[in-house]
Amino acid sequence: MTDRYAVIGNPIQQSKSPLIHGMFAQATGQDIEYTAIEGPLDRFAGAVDAFRAAGGLGLNITAPFKLDAFAYATERSERAQLAGAVNAMKFDGERVLAENFDGVGLLRDVTHNLGCPLKGKRVLLLGAGGAARGALLPFLGQDPAELVIANRSIDKAHELAAIGARQGRVRGCAYVELVGQSFDVVFNATSASLRGELPPVPATVFAPNCLAYELAYGKGLTPFLRLASNAGVKQLADGVGMLAEQAAEAFVWWRGVRPDTRAVIDKLTVPLVWATGCTEL
Repeated sequence: MTDRYAVIGNPIQQSKSPLIHGMFAQATGQDIEYTAIEGPLDRFAGAVDAFRAAGGLGLNITAPFKLDAFAYATERSERAQLAGAVNAMKFDGERVLAENFDGVGLLRDVTHNLGCPLKGKRVLLLGAGGAARGALLPFLGQDPAELVIANRSIDKAHELAAIGARQGRVRGCAYVELVGQSFDVVFNATSASLRGELPPVPATVFAPNCLAYELAYGKGLTPFLRLASNAGVKQLADGVGMLAEQAAEAFVWWRGVRPDTRAVIDKLTVPLVWATGCTEL
């Protein structure tokens, strides 16, 4: 019997998840049906209840329902607890198990696909929202020389750094404190690029041979990646690999088999050239 999975969001037409999981299923020989659900903004729980009643086994969750999914779950992983948000659920009778694979998917893209281990590196994480929270423990687990979290609200940066203090060297700061510092890997986890804006980060943060990574993915260079390119950075990446890898984490969690992500990444990758828009994960 075909097993049912889906992604839920609003709007949902732009989601690449049905394509991705369809490719994964074909490559691994899994008999699944994966669809997209446009959930009513004020009736998330009802939409999930209906999906479960119809035999659904698992869901990916995208905007704006990641907090609703956190509240709906009966059991949450440490990653989901830290992020305060959920991007995947699976159903086991009355149990609703919840995960957040964004951070681990990002880490796998950087270390496995891009060949950039974080051990011993100076890492800068721009932003202190849900994406940054999801990345905190996976990053620190790689033993970087230092992880610096910069945010417009310095209190939020310090709060997030305090959460990770037992796991490794991490500190929070304001953007102005970045002047005169340089880093081996710089991640943009802010929403600035989605508005066509640039976080207030100096171009000097990019060390020679730096990797500049934009968590958004879409049509070419975001303002952040353009800043890095103009600063001489040769290794630029957007979040398409993270998108594929977090989907693969959900797939193996549901099905017990890990799909190869290369074909998906190749299919979804677009050239990093200047454009006016990008797409949120």
